[in-house]
Amino acid sequence: MDIIRINDNSDKLYYIGGIVRDKLLGVQSLDVDITYVGNAIEYCSKFGEVIQENPDFGTVRVNVGGRAVDFASTRAEVYEKKGHLPVVTKIGCSLKEDVLRRDFTVNALAMSVSTGEIVDYAGGREDLKNKLLRVLHDESFIDDPTRIIRALKFRVRFGFELEEHTRRLQEDYLAHINYDMSYKRVKKELIETFNLNSQRAFEIFVNEGIYKLVSPENFELPKINIEELIKKYPVQNIWLVYIGLLPDLSRLEFTKEERKIIEDARTIGDLKNDFEIYKAFDGLASESILLYGILKDMRAVVRYLDTLANIKISITGEDLKRLGIAPSPEYQKIFDFVLKAKLENPKITFEDEIQLAKNFKN
Repeated sequence: MDIIRINDNSDKLYYIGGIVRDKLLGVQSLDVDITYVGNAIEYCSKFGEVIQENPDFGTVRVNVGGRAVDFASTRAEVYEKKGHLPVVTKIGCSLKEDVLRRDFTVNALAMSVSTGEIVDYAGGREDLKNKLLRVLHDESFIDDPTRIIRALKFRVRFGFELEEHTRRLQEDYLAHINYDMSYKRVKKELIETFNLNSQRAFEIFVNEGIYKLVSPENFELPKINIEELIKKYPVQNIWLVYIGLLPDLSRLEFTKEERKIIEDARTIGDLKNDFEIYKAFDGLASESILLYGILKDMRAVVRYLDTLANIKISITGEDLKRLGIAPSPEYQKIFDFVLKAKLENPKITFEDEIQLAKNFKN
């Protein structure tokens, strides 16, 4: 557990959520969340260099011993608009009121910074022991549908299962989805979940209909094991290879680069030979190539990534100039002519390429 050293024996400071859960599970925590019972901004102003404040949510980032640490005030909140960010109604509420607004019992655990005492108002330790995910109230998914995706992430990371009543609540929500939700938050959870590169996560996502939070159209699980595919051909944006398969992505806001990756994969037609495969994939993002393979033709993708991608012609425009060929659109035709020959015989040398260029006839 990543302990933060604070020169204060306050009995109002608590580690909360994931870091406590992970300590009890005996795994490395990905983040450190510290809550102050009261107003954290006022509290932190006395002992550290304040880097950033968010008064609306009572959060503050402070330099503690050369490290940026986030502190949160205990707070109460309500979801005035279901599916969107909650509205904070009180800063400085009790610890119990603060933890009971959270997503699952296993994330509602707190631990005193000064004494190490575990505080469990929701039965999280028992659920942790039984590897169960249990929501804290029946409108949890209605308030915040992203919790369904977050539950999927925890199911994959820790081998948890949904508690029976929580499962029924998920099924009920997915049968009556309110599509007026914060898709910025949905996207964030999708990225975190599918960057884990888990075939099991995708199977649950599809088989339980969780994908309908994004794409209402019916969608069947591809026969290809995407996890194994990405292990063999690594990509940077793993999540796009999974989510890019969904038929309707209009609700998600993509960056220009992300949208291009998806559009490139979907606009490539049938590829009949090595030359067409090479020309279609050369210079394309790896994510686009894998998406094309899953959606249309994996044979072409394997052929390219295993063999064709390693083939490059050596001649350049300067070489053609030295042959007395004036710069013109003819250059590209010559390069393609040489490329076709090299795809058929990768052993062709630079001298062979020069000779092919000399022999080229439009």
